[in-house]
Amino acid sequence: MQFRRTTLVLTASGLLACGAAAGWLTPALFSSASAATAVPAPSSAAHAPIPLAYAPNYTAIVAENRAAVVTITSRSVEHRDYQDQGIFGDNSPFNNDPFFQFFRDLPRPQNVPVQSLGSGFIVRSDGVILTNAHVVRNATHVTVKLADGTEYRAKVVGLDIPTDVAVLKIDAKNLPTVRLGNSSNLQVGNYVLALGAPYGLEESATAGIVSAIGRSLQDNADNSYVPFIQTDVAVNPGNSGGPLFDEHGNVVGINSQIYSNTGGFEGVSFAIPINVAASVEQQILEHGKVEHARLGVEVQPVNQALAGSFGLSAPGGALVAKVEPDSAAAQAGIKAGDVILEFNGNKVADSGALAAAVGMSSPGSVAKLEIWRSGRPLTLSVKLGNAAQPGEITASNAGTGHGRLGLEVRPLTPDERQQAGVPSGLLVEHSTGPAADAGIQPGDIVLSADGVPLSSVNQLRRVIRERGNENAIALLVQHGDVREFVPVQLG
Repeated sequence: MQFRRTTLVLTASGLLACGAAAGWLTPALFSSASAATAVPAPSSAAHAPIPLAYAPNYTAIVAENRAAVVTITSRSVEHRDYQDQGIFGDNSPFNNDPFFQFFRDLPRPQNVPVQSLGSGFIVRSDGVILTNAHVVRNATHVTVKLADGTEYRAKVVGLDIPTDVAVLKIDAKNLPTVRLGNSSNLQVGNYVLALGAPYGLEESATAGIVSAIGRSLQDNADNSYVPFIQTDVAVNPGNSGGPLFDEHGNVVGINSQIYSNTGGFEGVSFAIPINVAASVEQQILEHGKVEHARLGVEVQPVNQALAGSFGLSAPGGALVAKVEPDSAAAQAGIKAGDVILEFNGNKVADSGALAAAVGMSSPGSVAKLEIWRSGRPLTLSVKLGNAAQPGEITASNAGTGHGRLGLEVRPLTPDERQQAGVPSGLLVEHSTGPAADAGIQPGDIVLSADGVPLSSVNQLRRVIRERGNENAIALLVQHGDVREFVPVQLG
């Protein structure tokens, strides 16, 4: 399953599991216990007892939302290169055995079908669904199963790799939906509940509390824009993309990642704040793409030692270690050694908080920075750049207008033509649907279509258009040093 996991070793903190710690005792019992253990207050400055809280109505939350939580199955084709490998791997002691050398050169499958399982939730009654990008990335077929068992073929409207958010669409109406909350209102200690299909066990509910907010996962550069919600809710493979509810039944996050040495839950899980996901969804639905801003600096956290050396009263902020030439930061006058303390009026707790704040801003917008330089505060304004990079953001699984093929292609650059040893061709950047079913993968080069050499996207469009109602097209595809004609059934 394509559940995003990390192999960092963390020590899980022990959780107090007695009823009193959870605050679920009745007032009468609480009074009795207090009387038995009461001691005189040491001074008039002692804190008053914290009032009891009561657990949320999890049963009602599940009953209200279960019909809007879906199970997602995605199919893809993974290319595996077996060339120059023994059938038991490179380091197998059998590889030098004459008997096994006989089998070494036998043809073996290069394209291996892969099936992944995840969760999602319906946000619009006309079939718009949110999930994780890693659940459906490179998928050739995506199937959505509702709580009543009905299944639909889903279209990937768009996905954003930096935030790990994807938007799907199924052809249905009057569907039940979840209610979106405001993840900015979350506090450490709030009750939360997850719904999803861990290991394929549909409609599974697990609950816990918010362990931390604004968590930056520095070991995962793909999601540096996301201020994760950390919880102790049990999340396992198959939960990816499912909703995280608050105590009022509002969706406040999308379950996304775990810290684990085993691949299963070990007490620490992370969710994408729903405010981040909603912003991505809006951009995909309105513009067909997602844009993230870029400042152009390398930063590091400010610890106590660095704070003292820079004359700061306490640790915090993001220390600028490097400013990229011609970047937005360079043009605004930011220098190495500056400590960025605030971004648009919001405190920058650490370097991860700055990355998230910048990444979720709009390219071209002007941001106000409060920085610390040479022992004095300074205010700067910066016009943010665009973080878009080739292949970083994908919107619409129809690719570059090739809905019948499922290919996203571009012309080869001169260097790529020289490296591949071809006079022209189109480089495959994304493959889905019919093309992926035929085994065409990103990185392949399409040299011709029905015998017509290809050097531009318009040429490929023209060939497909001329096929009319015919069902197949023959593509000459180069994969590494191998060329072959691939028949593709047109959608």
